[in-house]
Amino acid sequence: MERLVENLFKLLPLAFAFGFLTPVFNQGLIAIGFHPPLNLSTLTFSLIFSVSWGLFACVKRRWV
Repeated sequence: MERLVENLFKLLPLAFAFGFLTPVFNQGLIAIGFHPPLNLSTLTFSLIFSVSWGLFACVKRRWV
């Protein structure tokens, strides 16, 4: 049980990226009128950016 909780805590940065960073980043892109490259929607671009940052945080165990 302890191991399960420990593994869930390791994935919290990824959950934070999906639940908080993606919508905030998406709204920021819309507010400044940014058009992502490769004809992506702002939501898709936000998901790619936020999940990449969340995965980095999971692997390196830090955000910066």
